[in-house]
Amino acid sequence: MALARVVDLEGSGPRLPGAAMAITEDGEVAGSVSGGCVEGAVVTAALEVLTAGEGRMVTFGYSDDEAFAVGLTCGGTIHLFLEAVDDSTWTALDSLESLWEHDSPCSLVTVVEGPGTGSKLLVRPGDEVADQVDGTLGEAGLDRVAARDALGELAAGRSGVRHYGEHGEAREEAVQVFVESFAPPPQMLIFGAVDFTASLVRVSKVLGYRVTVCDAREVFATKKRFPLADEVVVDWPNRLLDQVGSGLGPRDAVCVLTHDNKFDVPAIVSALETEVGYIGVMGSRRTHENRLERLTEAGVDDAGVARLRSPIGLDIGARTPEETAISIMSEIIALRTRRSTRALSAIDGPIHD
Repeated sequence: MALARVVDLEGSGPRLPGAAMAITEDGEVAGSVSGGCVEGAVVTAALEVLTAGEGRMVTFGYSDDEAFAVGLTCGGTIHLFLEAVDDSTWTALDSLESLWEHDSPCSLVTVVEGPGTGSKLLVRPGDEVADQVDGTLGEAGLDRVAARDALGELAAGRSGVRHYGEHGEAREEAVQVFVESFAPPPQMLIFGAVDFTASLVRVSKVLGYRVTVCDAREVFATKKRFPLADEVVVDWPNRLLDQVGSGLGPRDAVCVLTHDNKFDVPAIVSALETEVGYIGVMGSRRTHENRLERLTEAGVDDAGVARLRSPIGLDIGARTPEETAISIMSEIIALRTRRSTRALSAIDGPIHD
């Protein structure tokens, strides 16, 4: 079979880098790279790659001159790398599958243009360089630099293309590689087994988070009440954060829904000691003002207060638990992407970065 992967995107596009489609020699298809816009043309190109046995880049964009030409009606341009799946590719995929089974983070680096097109390097975090890398891109210097950059992309949960010289030199374009990051799902820690929690669990799971619900009240913190949560913990929030806080990063979120100072204040203080990207706290403005006094007494400074999103969520008029969950997750997305929270119809400029 052949494998087609989105490696780069310009402007608007239906699928992000990493989206993939497999095509057999009989024309059977699994997966998608554009949601339907160019799939037929990709199948044709993939069959040609199978015949030639060599990987290559294919680009699809919108054509104003040819209204019925193959392209993206949204106006963007996608760059795909097509390759025949051979024994070396299967070895990389087998290694990936093994890492996925254990939720182990890794990056797959593929040369998509230049010497060694199709060669792969599987990179994973480790204490020793020898423990981090499998495979080769064909040159030791290139392997070293690409592995370093792949670990950086993995930490941020990003996939995309990078350019190097043949030996890994910066600011050269002899070699183009695609770094595909397979990071563990971001974590959502929800403190407080309240009515709003179940809805936030559901919406978080739809968006791909690994969700933990924590409450010190055993009668409320039950798996029966929150069946979609990955974990339900009966404990004080600050004690849980003391255990898992070191593993939280910019992609993760903490939502404190209890609006009770004896729970909220210790949880917030502990969350501020981590690198978590979002700390949202539920409560009215009056509750928040009272909470700030308690936080100041607990030693939280202005920089810590500035990290808090309280009252929690975007101002979309949410009232029900379901609407509130969407408001919270919308704020998390907007904070992560640093985008405006105004309606797209009310602003100019590109829809996507």
